[in-house]
Amino acid sequence: MRHNIHAKKLGRTTAHRTAMFRNQLASLVQHQKIRTTLSKAKALRPVAEKMITQGREDTVHSRRQVRRWLPNRSDVKRLFDTISPRFLNRPGGYTRIIKLGPRRGDGAEMAILELVEKSDD
Repeated sequence: MRHNIHAKKLGRTTAHRTAMFRNQLASLVQHQKIRTTLSKAKALRPVAEKMITQGREDTVHSRRQVRRWLPNRSDVKRLFDTISPRFLNRPGGYTRIIKLGPRRGDGAEMAILELVEKSDD
């Protein structure tokens, strides 16, 4: 029985899934929105929310925890210096998912995962 199993496997091994989430999270930090399938967006959303929550508390420990998910130091700096301070007064819900409809090639449901409060940089 599948009691208390919440994560979707997305047809990938654990290592592949983790690598995919790291890449998508880096793109989300860089561009503040990404276009992906709906199931991937729903699976990535809790990871992104946790990273932004970690970024609200600027300590060495939280930077090291975020560094596990964001391999590029400039992305970690961007998260802590520009993205997380925008959400200091917000208790959660830092991202939104906008459905786009089916993809032309295979009919996969597409979506945009974006930060709620975007900046112009």
